[in-house]
Amino acid sequence: MVGINELTVNFGERYLFNKISFIINDSDRIGLVGKNGAGKSTLLKIIAREEESDGGNISFPAGYRIGYLPQDMDFEYGRTVMEEAKSVFKEVNTINAKIDEINEQLAVRTDYESDSYMEMLNELSDFNERIGMLGGFDIDANCETILKGLGFTAIDFERLTDDFSGGWRMRIELAKILLSNADVLLLDEPTNHLDIESIQWLEDFLKVYSGGVVLVSHDKAFLDSVTNRTIEISLGKIYDYKTYYSKYLDQRQERRDQQLAAYNNQQKQIQDTEKFIERFRSKASKAVQVQSRIKQLNRLDRIEIEEEDTASMQFSFQPAPRSGKVAVEANEVGKAFGDNQVFSGVNYFIERGKKIAFVGKNGEGKTTMIRALVGEIEHEGELKIGHNIEMAYFAQNQAEELDKNKTVFETIDEAAHGEIRKRVRALLGSFMFGEEEITKKVKVLSGGERARVALCKLLLEPANLLILDEPTNHLDIRSKDVLKKALMDYDGTLIVISHDRDFLDGLTEEMYEFSGGNVKQFLGGVYEFLETKKAKTIREFEHKEKVVEKKQKADSTHKLSYEERKQKDKDIKKTQNRVNKLEKLIEELEAKVEEMNQKLLDPTAYSEELMDGYNAIKKELEQAMKDWEGSEQQLESLQS
Repeated sequence: MVGINELTVNFGERYLFNKISFIINDSDRIGLVGKNGAGKSTLLKIIAREEESDGGNISFPAGYRIGYLPQDMDFEYGRTVMEEAKSVFKEVNTINAKIDEINEQLAVRTDYESDSYMEMLNELSDFNERIGMLGGFDIDANCETILKGLGFTAIDFERLTDDFSGGWRMRIELAKILLSNADVLLLDEPTNHLDIESIQWLEDFLKVYSGGVVLVSHDKAFLDSVTNRTIEISLGKIYDYKTYYSKYLDQRQERRDQQLAAYNNQQKQIQDTEKFIERFRSKASKAVQVQSRIKQLNRLDRIEIEEEDTASMQFSFQPAPRSGKVAVEANEVGKAFGDNQVFSGVNYFIERGKKIAFVGKNGEGKTTMIRALVGEIEHEGELKIGHNIEMAYFAQNQAEELDKNKTVFETIDEAAHGEIRKRVRALLGSFMFGEEEITKKVKVLSGGERARVALCKLLLEPANLLILDEPTNHLDIRSKDVLKKALMDYDGTLIVISHDRDFLDGLTEEMYEFSGGNVKQFLGGVYEFLETKKAKTIREFEHKEKVVEKKQKADSTHKLSYEERKQKDKDIKKTQNRVNKLEKLIEELEAKVEEMNQKLLDPTAYSEELMDGYNAIKKELEQAMKDWEGSEQQLESLQS
């Protein structure tokens, strides 16, 4: 249990926290919410002993262990993924080094009967017993489970961490924290670099974790699935709700409505009392009643309305310049990095005005395709950009690429051109940067504030094709809602990569799934897509209390019983196996047809027997294709 006692932090003349207090219990799954800059990350840093407060204190039990994942960190180089994951077990690693040292000495010694030899054997036994107590013999298995859950493969385990992008290295740090078996996990935006499948795995892991969890996240679905308590930070105060995020929103509104009603009733009572006092103050016959009413007013515990933080971004994208009917067309596009063929033979076209999402596991090529599209990297095949297309590109690391030594105003002013330079202050104001904030240097901004600066730069030029790679990373929930609304109203073409299910829901109408080197189009929204992918681990759709009403698209009369679902899953598996076998057979027959084609081209090898064999294989191939089409249709029917 952790006790936060009257914690105070001052930023200049304002309070970031003003004597806030609460307790973190072992069973708590706390979602820490509030707008960007409210102090969520700062609070985690103070609890993690990374920063000091200006007042108050935090109490921990003796030997209490904290696992802390910040938004930004320095990474170690020169180790493999598995070595880096194991580095968290410091005591076990120290003991193992001593065991290796003892074994080396025992291997060369021959004084088996000496006291020193027996002492070394006893020491070796004690070390092995200690490792057993620490769970040291299960380290490899535990590391493998956590790393695979976060998206790493067995091949990745022996690769150097240097070979991975910042997002994947952040996953390694997350793995180390999850392996540490800490008494409380403090996680600052843990889903920012995870794909949907890894997020769902992390949800399940945190639900059954033995210690407490405090997390900052701007993913509504993730908060609803994991948390059982919500602490809101607003204007230096905290408001503690014993429930998950969506229900917290309802309870907060109910509490404010009740508070306002009680306040209005009390104000009416005060006004009536003051009128009575004023009316009868000069009448001697009413002196006793007047004094009684005065005392009543003085004793009254006056209700105060909590100040509400309603500040949010206010912006819309500029009207999209007119363009041709087709915004983007891909013909046999491929990309390889050395021996790694990311994708090949990709074909698609995106019409003007469409809003589409690139989805799939990390590493399948979503960002690579976008980088090829904007001309950052070379590629195979042809990527055609439509007539009169003006692109605006928001890269995944856009906020991190800002010059940290420039002020907010300098960053936008230097990027602005023409008439818009006259409106830089107004534009920054719409992104919640007032006169005080625009003079701050980028390096002191929170992750969400940097993201707002990067989004502001996106508005400096009109565009009819927006390409956004993880634009919601670090944005608070209110800012994400504003961005989503602006994108829904945007009249140009949109290509977006996002792992945020709530953000994509209702925004995009088509999905392009990147998987196994291929890109497949899906017509429909993100939750319909996840249903077809059998995303059974989205628990918010399986627990009645956490089902969001707007996402209940299927009528309850269409739900299958357990036995029916079990039989259907069995039929799907059986049909999928048949499809796989037929695909393999078709590949073999096509290879045979090609081989016999080559033989038939040689006049000296031609014979009627060869021709009969060729026709027989062709006939077998045609039948296999028919069987495959029928099985594929049956599979699609079962999955729908």
